[in-house]
Amino acid sequence: MQVALINGPNLNLVGQREPQVYGSQGFEEFFPQLQKAFPSLELVYYQSNHEGELVDALQRLGASAQAILLNPGAFTHTSIALADAVAGIETPVYEVHLSNVFARQDFRKHSYISPHAQAVICGWGLAGYRLAIEGFLNLKEFKQ
Repeated sequence: MQVALINGPNLNLVGQREPQVYGSQGFEEFFPQLQKAFPSLELVYYQSNHEGELVDALQRLGASAQAILLNPGAFTHTSIALADAVAGIETPVYEVHLSNVFARQDFRKHSYISPHAQAVICGWGLAGYRLAIEGFLNLKEFKQ
């Protein structure tokens, strides 16, 4: 079973950028730990700072993955194109944010993605990805 993790702009800097907000561990260090925690899953990771490339990744991975964990970064609050891409695929998308967006600036409290997402997880740092995978697996098991 394939689960895709798609990260948006500036998330390549996790571990370096604003560690008080995003933590001090980099995603490249975290991803192998996530793979080890879920050995039965094929975890695929993609990151881009470019909106159109994220749309392409959603469409491409939406055709093969059973779930997508999407952290759209700042595009959460601005991108109707990403919202349309999420709405346009059958694969369930779980919106993940490292920080608690509701405890930050007002503009971060609105998401164009959330109305189309299966669920939203925020404020748990990198552990939010693990929580999203566990939620997906539990929901899948519950529906069977």
